Amino acid sequence: MNFSGKYQVQSQENFESFMKAIGLPDDLIQKGKDIKGVTEIVQTGKHFKLTITTGSKVIQNEFTLGEECELELMTGEKVKAVVQLEGENRLVTSFKGIKSVSELNGDTMTHTMTLGDIVFKRLSKRI
Repeated sequence: MNFSGKYQVQSQENFESFMKAIGLPDDLIQKGKDIKGVTEIVQTGKHFKLTITTGSKVIQNEFTLGEECELELMTGEKVKAVVQLEGENRLVTSFKGIKSVSELNGDTMTHTMTLGDIVFKRLSKRI
């Protein structure tokens, strides 16, 4: 399955509590909670390039499945991680105690991030 496309946020759950838990300042949480961000994915074989635009903030990450990479987080921090493909439609990685899963079903991308007992869930649709 190819993940390439642009996806716009439709809804999210537990945004504020998750962002507080990872250390995002309250003013940025308030600014970001209602923004319908867009993620653009360009997949070439096992290589992925992601451009995440949330208001004026743009994060660009690149990775190759199964290889260590450096990912920029929402806090601006950079972490080392390995992204794996589970099945045909799930990208899974872990960093700093957070498990991140992006699952593509048709034109809907479900992204969940779990830290302890806090589960942040975001639904995005292909645009």
